[in-house]
Amino acid sequence: MSNKNKKKIAVLVSGGGSNLQSIIDNIEQGNLNCEISYVIADRKCHGLERAEKHGIKNILLDRKVLKEKLSDEISNVLENDDEKTDYIVLAGYLSILSPEFIKKWSRKIINIHPSLLPKFGGKGMYGMNVHRAVIEAKETESGCTIHFVDTGVDTGEIILQIKVPVLSDDTPEILQKRVLEKEHVLLIEGIKKLLEN
Repeated sequence: MSNKNKKKIAVLVSGGGSNLQSIIDNIEQGNLNCEISYVIADRKCHGLERAEKHGIKNILLDRKVLKEKLSDEISNVLENDDEKTDYIVLAGYLSILSPEFIKKWSRKIINIHPSLLPKFGGKGMYGMNVHRAVIEAKETESGCTIHFVDTGVDTGEIILQIKVPVLSDDTPEILQKRVLEKEHVLLIEGIKKLLEN
């Protein structure tokens, strides 16, 4: 059933997988011209169930078990697969990939981050931590960023951004919902750009 001409992306997840679902939906609707070769998770999460439900190959590579061998194991999975993976999309993936892995896949890995980088990026800045920090800093806007992954944390070249307003009565949870809606849109645009590379 696999189409040899279509580019293949591996999607790495750590959580609920709503961005993964957006990718799956857009592929099924014909809005995204690629296939998902693999969904790889670093912990048990709903993202794996979403992959399973859509008949997508998936694997749990537990970061607590594999520790510093995690990136090597991801390489093993992707390189020993008949479906040659072209690109890697980090969709809420929280583990840090090794510098060797990133160099090998240079300009082929993108990440989505829930802030307007370079603001609110770096170590410890993920999930609700980001939205809390944005509100505490009294920012008037936030948003999300698609960027290439380099060996720093959230420091790679920015590809696309979407802004959202931060309202005076926002809680981190409300802001997260507003940003996540835009993430689903931006991620698809980012993947399209990657596929045109």
